[in-house]
Amino acid sequence: MCKRLTFAALFFGLLPMPGHIRGQEVVDRIVARVETEIILQSDVRQLSRYQAFLDGKPQSDSDILNRLIDQWIVRSEAGVARFPQPSDEDVTRSIERLKRSFSSPEEFQTRQKLSGVTDDEIRRFVRAQLYLSNYLDSRFRPSIQIDEKAIDEFYRSRVVPRAESRNQTPPTLENARDFIQEALVQQAINEQADRWLKESRTRVRVETMLDEKSK
Repeated sequence: MCKRLTFAALFFGLLPMPGHIRGQEVVDRIVARVETEIILQSDVRQLSRYQAFLDGKPQSDSDILNRLIDQWIVRSEAGVARFPQPSDEDVTRSIERLKRSFSSPEEFQTRQKLSGVTDDEIRRFVRAQLYLSNYLDSRFRPSIQIDEKAIDEFYRSRVVPRAESRNQTPPTLENARDFIQEALVQQAINEQADRWLKESRTRVRVETMLDEKSK
């Protein structure tokens, strides 16, 4: 979900960056304004590299920018609520879970090398994502109720077929209940968060300035 959100408090327009290439100045560029803050092309590029590391494929600049804007909305509300940052221990545990999501340590290292993200960047992105996801969880989880019918349907339509496709004996419904319950809660949180973000977009002043070829 953050940040990964390095909104610079700089003047509007082209922003010179240190260094020259054969006498030509290297510049950063504003690609969006959200209320009184700005998003730079470098913000889009940084998140794009991280998403390529996670997914193994690039996303369009337009999709990345929309994600940054959504993250700004969540982070802004979380800041007003003075929601606490995750601990260093929680961040480390999340990074370990991320590593286990790859098929092997070698795949993790290969994907990291190909995308060009550093260990420090991964930690920064994971911390930001954890902060935002924790906030959304705290905001929407208390109102979510999962009924027995939904649990039974998930078991029959998802758990049993998945086990059978792997030639495994499906777990009993009772043994799978906690897993199913949490999966349905997370699904409901995502759905409520999506609706909330769409509504929030109508109340936030956003101006985008991406090139047409980047959309």
